[in-house]
Amino acid sequence: MIQKEGLDILKKLQSISRRYCVLAGITTALLASAEAAEVYPGESERAFPDNVYFGDTHLHTNLSVDASGFGNDRLSPDDAYQFAKGAAVRAHNGLEAQLKRPLDFLVVADHGVNLGVLPRVAQRSPDVMATEIGRRWAKLLAEVPVLAKHVLTAETDADYARDQGLLYSGRRFYTGAWGNDYVSDEGIRGAIWHEVCANAERHNDPGRFTAFIGYEWTPPTQHPRSPNLHRNVIFEGGADEACQVLPFSFRESPNVEDLWAYLKDYEERVGGKVLAIPHNGNLSAGVMFGPNDFDGNPISLDYARTRARFEPLYEVTQYKGDGEAHPVLSPTDEFADFETWHVPGFFGQRPDGWADLKQYEYARPALKRGLSYQVSMGVNPFKFGMIGSTDAHTSLATADEDNFWGKLAFYEPSPWRAKRSWHFGASGYAAVWATQNTREALFAAMARRETYATTGPRMMVRFFGGWDFVGDDAFRPDLADVGYTRGVPMGGDLMDGPEGEAPSFLIRAAKDPIGANLDRVQIIKGWRDAAGELHEQVHDVALSDGRKLSRSGKVRPVGTTVDVHQASYLNSIGAAELSVTWRDPDFDPDELAFYYVRVIEIPTPRWTAYDAKRFGIKDMPAAAPMTVQDRAYTSPIWYTPADRR
Repeated sequence: MIQKEGLDILKKLQSISRRYCVLAGITTALLASAEAAEVYPGESERAFPDNVYFGDTHLHTNLSVDASGFGNDRLSPDDAYQFAKGAAVRAHNGLEAQLKRPLDFLVVADHGVNLGVLPRVAQRSPDVMATEIGRRWAKLLAEVPVLAKHVLTAETDADYARDQGLLYSGRRFYTGAWGNDYVSDEGIRGAIWHEVCANAERHNDPGRFTAFIGYEWTPPTQHPRSPNLHRNVIFEGGADEACQVLPFSFRESPNVEDLWAYLKDYEERVGGKVLAIPHNGNLSAGVMFGPNDFDGNPISLDYARTRARFEPLYEVTQYKGDGEAHPVLSPTDEFADFETWHVPGFFGQRPDGWADLKQYEYARPALKRGLSYQVSMGVNPFKFGMIGSTDAHTSLATADEDNFWGKLAFYEPSPWRAKRSWHFGASGYAAVWATQNTREALFAAMARRETYATTGPRMMVRFFGGWDFVGDDAFRPDLADVGYTRGVPMGGDLMDGPEGEAPSFLIRAAKDPIGANLDRVQIIKGWRDAAGELHEQVHDVALSDGRKLSRSGKVRPVGTTVDVHQASYLNSIGAAELSVTWRDPDFDPDELAFYYVRVIEIPTPRWTAYDAKRFGIKDMPAAAPMTVQDRAYTSPIWYTPADRR
């Protein structure tokens, strides 16, 4: 164990060495190891992270009003943790649900507003029934049908349509219970929050499975000034720290700056660490990465600093669509239209043509605008790493196409759901490079952005930036040693290089061991030129099956082996692993830039194809995709000229 004095020395060394890429990489890796504090049996003792851990930072259970109210009336946090650890769980449709492989970590992030109240009402708990709201809700619950049970037992299309009507007729109650009536009694809230903390403590098993304490701060979807601007709050510590406070919900304030003030107060008063992860920006009505704050003023220097401080990550992909790029904003990117929600009005979604709003909803344009803020303010408020998570409200954290259990309980597998909820995607997971599977080590990795997002498959992706990587480095067995000692990992910053040199990048991507082969590896570059204009370019840097770039820079498609009717595919195309060292041919040392990696799989059957085969569905909507090319997005590596830091 490294003592506090040694840790302080490392931090000073890191501060001094930020101008030198090699030393910065070494000290960052040493700090990651030091902050983990203790190595658990069977895990790495190296000075840098050589394990990647997969998990979900955004799962809802029956403690969330909109989960319990829409059919998840019995799968608790205990069920969620057991499922994530590999146990079989009985779903609401009567089928058994189980992961093929357990996850490494989980954040049960139930909504902070009215957290755990609805199950207490259903159980007629004395504390809640002593309140006027509790008695009114109990009466309403008796009058409103249990939604999932009606939908999942429908026998015909007419039955399903009738029960969908029942479902949405009851929605008024659940929406009201979630957003309007608020159980503010601190005794009730405190008792429920202590249960949440105790649940996580009971399932946290350092070195084997990490259960973080967390919750979701959730302004309503249609809030006029903070539509769908949800944040998942994750505490590093245990119940002794996290349970010193109550969750800060939108009923305390719908202004995210007030949430950040709560996080700052927690760290100063309690002494623990905490971060917030924004998500679902693709449905934020042009606000998630907008130029103004809650009050409509241009974002300030303090806003930019605070956002960068408490929000180092962004949930770029989940069930409600993908948020990396949009085809309207990136028309030359053939892979930009991935699980895009082209559903105007749904969850507040805007028409595709409204590019002026969409530029404030997606990750890539936000990363580009962050470069301009770096110039004008000296701070980049959108300097975030990438993760994925599910946002499932079923207590079942699964992102597999062939094991998809839906957004809500009434979207669990049935003969009807694929035809009516095909726009939902089976996505995603957070991948974290950490020294060990503990709260401390994983949190430290998230804070330094050494993470990537996957839309479901557990592919392994390494990404380093430096100044002297050469071609053979990509194929060395000690690639990680090379990457950390001569460069910086994903989420890091490239400092000044040798005069006249362009940065080089070291990439290795390996397929999910039980999944599909890889089509290609791409580097997405964004930059700001001397005139202040923002640009982006997609570089195909590694291709499977011996394909080459044409003179026009195009690549022929990898092809497909998918049999949609049988919901099957072959790994007879693509590559199991792609490695490459790539140097930026257009580098300008005076221009701010970022680079991130996108790894694309070969085509495979989408969850809609698996449903169609499983239930014999013959009349799928023509717009419903039946194949998918799943992918991973790494956190960026940034380059900032010395005069812009």
